[in-house]
Amino acid sequence: MKENLRSFFIKLFAISVAVIIIINLIFNILLGERLEKIDKIISMSDSSTRNEIKLKIRSELNKGLEKENIFSKEDKVLIYKIYKKIQKEFEDLELNNTN
Repeated sequence: MKENLRSFFIKLFAISVAVIIIINLIFNILLGERLEKIDKIISMSDSSTRNEIKLKIRSELNKGLEKENIFSKEDKVLIYKIYKKIQKEFEDLELNNTN
């Protein structure tokens, strides 16, 4: 009886440790990197973080300018539709202001 209980507790402890390690690994792999990015966004008051983000944006803009086409055809159609909608709303605003 004592031997069975001892074996049971050893197995229970081993399984518990294994589950904790697996949960920790999953958390670090899936969420750890995302949490670092969220921390960077939250720490926008830090000037070094702002400079880092500014340099990253400039780098991405320069990469985009080097390409022949910045937008895909689908993106161009979508942006054009948004542009036309905004243009119509401004025309409506002008008509309402003249009346």
